[in-house]
Amino acid sequence: MDPAEQLSRHFEASRQRLTALAHRILGNRGDAEDAVQDAWVRLSRPGATDLTTVTNLNGWLTAVVSRTCLNRLRARAAHPETLTDTTGPGLHLRSDQAPSPEEQTLLAEQVGLALHIVLESLTPPERLAFVLHDSFGMPFSEIAGVLGKSTEATRKLASRARQRVHAVDPTEIETDPASQRRVVHAFFAASRDGDLDTLLALLHPEITFHADGGVTKPGATATIRGPQNVTRRAATFAIPHATFEPITANGCAAVIVHANQQPVAIMAFVVTRGRIAQIYSLLDQPRIKQLINSLG
Repeated sequence: MDPAEQLSRHFEASRQRLTALAHRILGNRGDAEDAVQDAWVRLSRPGATDLTTVTNLNGWLTAVVSRTCLNRLRARAAHPETLTDTTGPGLHLRSDQAPSPEEQTLLAEQVGLALHIVLESLTPPERLAFVLHDSFGMPFSEIAGVLGKSTEATRKLASRARQRVHAVDPTEIETDPASQRRVVHAFFAASRDGDLDTLLALLHPEITFHADGGVTKPGATATIRGPQNVTRRAATFAIPHATFEPITANGCAAVIVHANQQPVAIMAFVVTRGRIAQIYSLLDQPRIKQLINSLG
């Protein structure tokens, strides 16, 4: 078989696996499909690939797609203005009402949102090392080759990432809507009143706050960790005359923040054992309007 045809057939047979890998690294299906296609475009150029030097085609393709994803993560970090509207988490909003029996099985979505928030707080090398090793079982020696680092340095990157990811135990995530809402209400009340002691008591020791400015506000995109830092950020929630419309997002208690009768943010909260462990704040106006229009 012609080497180019062999590569094409093997790549197409591996596309689903490679897309799942890219999806886990990048956090979005559309971005993952683009990354896999970018990798294929580069590989399919005449003379770009010498299969005679490849001993493990599956591993080699995994490394190629992983490097493509790493470059995309680094581009996001270095140039947030280049983000697309597909890089945020897939939020599913509904009005704040008693869930149906079917909607009570949303823990997977809550865990998914919590994981997205934590992954966004990692550096690109940390994120890649963690996903490739912990989710796909890739040896550290091979990941080190993708990152251009030593095996020991790669192991340390994955360890730091793992500690942050495991700071939120899925078994401890609050699933009762009323319990979630009480904690979120107390959070906003304490923010409004400047009650720092109450705020600190409401926040998980390993809390992560991720603000997503998206395409329209790339400068607002930021990740904050730790109760003290998040408490300082909470002062910015005390917008004069702001109103907070309760909703749910991915099974989590959430609010639409309105100022001057306009929606300015959507905030979702992951609550564990009576404390807020994760906060996601969407500030991108087009996405906010799109999500509100789809609110069921």
